[in-house]
Amino acid sequence: MFKFIASIFSAIWAVISWLRAAFFNLIFLIILAAIITAIVNAPKPHVPNHIALNIAPEGFLVDQLTYEASPADLVLGSDGRRLETSLIDLVDTINHAATDDRITSMVLNLTKFAGGGISKMEELGQALEQFKAAGKHIYAYGDNLSQQQYFLASFADTIYLNEMGSVLITGFGMYQNYFKDAADKLSVDFHVFRVGQYKDAVEPFMRNDMSPASREHNSRWLNELWNTYVNRVTGNRQLAPGAIDSYLASLTDANETNEDSQAEKALQAGLVDKLVSRVDVRQLLAEKVGASDDGETYDAIGYEEYRQATQLELPSGGKTLGLIVAQGNIVGGDQPNGVIGSASLTELIRRARDDDSIAAIVLRIDSGGGSAFASEVIRQEILNTRKSGKPVYISMGSMAASGGYWVASAGDEIWATPSTLTGSIGVWGLIPNLANALNKLGVHSDGVGTTELADIYHPDRPLSAPAKQLIQSGINDVYDHFLNIVAEARDSDPASVHEIAQGRVWSGEAAASLGLVDKLGTLHDTLDAVAEHIGAGSYRVKQIKRELTPTEEIMHALMQEVSVSGLVDQHSQLGSLAALFDTSPVGNLAKLMQKVQWSYNDGEQPEIMAFCMVCNPT
Repeated sequence: MFKFIASIFSAIWAVISWLRAAFFNLIFLIILAAIITAIVNAPKPHVPNHIALNIAPEGFLVDQLTYEASPADLVLGSDGRRLETSLIDLVDTINHAATDDRITSMVLNLTKFAGGGISKMEELGQALEQFKAAGKHIYAYGDNLSQQQYFLASFADTIYLNEMGSVLITGFGMYQNYFKDAADKLSVDFHVFRVGQYKDAVEPFMRNDMSPASREHNSRWLNELWNTYVNRVTGNRQLAPGAIDSYLASLTDANETNEDSQAEKALQAGLVDKLVSRVDVRQLLAEKVGASDDGETYDAIGYEEYRQATQLELPSGGKTLGLIVAQGNIVGGDQPNGVIGSASLTELIRRARDDDSIAAIVLRIDSGGGSAFASEVIRQEILNTRKSGKPVYISMGSMAASGGYWVASAGDEIWATPSTLTGSIGVWGLIPNLANALNKLGVHSDGVGTTELADIYHPDRPLSAPAKQLIQSGINDVYDHFLNIVAEARDSDPASVHEIAQGRVWSGEAAASLGLVDKLGTLHDTLDAVAEHIGAGSYRVKQIKRELTPTEEIMHALMQEVSVSGLVDQHSQLGSLAALFDTSPVGNLAKLMQKVQWSYNDGEQPEIMAFCMVCNPT
């Protein structure tokens, strides 16, 4: 009897579950059909005559977009995502607009721009300068211009600032937490293995303050980047030397008696041209570039709309250069965009090598490093491609340090911007040990092994002297190999490379003077030089990208056409806390540990990492 009743309830529940699933599937299909219908019936973008181009970069400038939409994001929105703007696409679009007679001027709206580092902003600045060189005016606007926003704004002919805003220039710094005392209190031991006194990524777990060596070499490249920032801004705005220092002094002078607002001080210092409200700036821009149909604001075509409308107008003649973007930590295996996987990147290199239409390859690297083994796998693939007769050139983005430089060393020629951060030729390893902490809790470890190394992968047991020696020996071997491949690639010798290595981080300009880099220039400069080297009068660029699954292709197309989510508030408290964790040593270490395939099973060991954790000060 009870079995019969249970079977009835089970059948009823199965029907209810089926109806529930069918209902939600039907709702999803209806929404999807509505979106697809809207896309199909949407008017195709076109470029009117005599129109301004509206450039409003959102979030961070990146070489490779990393956000991947899911069905839930499409339907419900994804307010948690980090907004990004493709530097490569943006530069290509602005360069095209510079030669487009339909585009008369540009409005540069920086209110949602979060940054991207000097190197990327310099590359974008080059495109803005070419736009101005074509006789087209650039108007920049911001409510409150941060240090990075103002750097971009300085390339404009005219800068408008909200009358209640400010230009906040603070200088560059690198500050981090140190955990030695905290680890001691928790009885957690961090076993550190490294080569190079300047390889300081592990110092927070060894000390309570910055070492003299770390302070010395970080101060050097920070000051180099700051000088680049100041010289560029003062040059763009035609300010007197020392103008930035004077402006900062006016903001912080306790004896200042005038009652000028921060916006007025920025105007007086010549950093901006006019203070306006949001209403006034719309009217001003309407007078300068033309009014919209309703007369309420200025008339302009958005960057995305312009890019879609001009896709087929981009250069298509001449020889083809293959462009591959390698962005993120370097790890093993097949990885999504934003992470450099040894398997996924080598696959892209092989595709470009086997593509007979591609005359040469440009590998764009933006990476602080990662797995030494994965870096070597990629390096060997580049060398193999060069042996096949197809040249491979390297363009460094904001950074190509440690493992990033390891990969770059394989190229025919290495290009970097003056403010690229590179070098960091060194190796480190960090193994946390919980034996003492567990002992205090009354948890003890005991057992037997056939050798003194049998417990090497047990964090609940003290690391033995032979184990420490073995690990340090492995670190030394990797460093020696690093020196040798750099020496061979740069026509030097390991001893000479060691003198400029030991974990030091160099700016692109300094690296060029030391022989680590061949030429200074942007990605666009690199492409032009490669085309000249292979004798191409004209060229087009073919990006070699990770192939998307059919589902990803559909979602990508839908997300390009339809936006149903709100904008992210980059300054929310939650976002600030997340950013603080992401940029802290603990956050960086946590992200790295997620990427390392570390198992305590017999025959497996963690990969040795070579990573620059201090290469993004801005």
